[in-house]
Amino acid sequence: MTSHQSTQTMKPATAAKKLGVYLEATPAEFQEGVVSRAELGELQANPPAWLQELRKNGPHPRPVVAQRLGISIAGLARGGITDPLTTEQIEELRQELPEWLQKERATQAEVRKETVRIKERDAERAARAARGERSA
Repeated sequence: MTSHQSTQTMKPATAAKKLGVYLEATPAEFQEGVVSRAELGELQANPPAWLQELRKNGPHPRPVVAQRLGISIAGLARGGITDPLTTEQIEELRQELPEWLQKERATQAEVRKETVRIKERDAERAARAARGERSA
């Protein structure tokens, strides 16, 4: 028996998401084709000029915008940001630092602190369990 290994491919939207770029800003040939895992790897390892430009200047998809602003995607929506933004627009928001952005950054900082607290609590419980102690 011979094994036939098929090439795994993905839709352009999935590839764009993995590359961290806004699909509608990619070249037409990228949007209309399929991307193999090997092609995705090559794009990540040796990004062509269009990919470098998109990553540098945008427009950026919401996850990238949220990450660059230091807030959640839900925070973007609460702030009224629903469209992709360019690097320049992101920088303007960072300079202006509107009230909603300050609030969302504070919320995100609290979420991070709570995540660390829970992780530490769970690690302590696991250590106690490993020592055979009862939890309080």
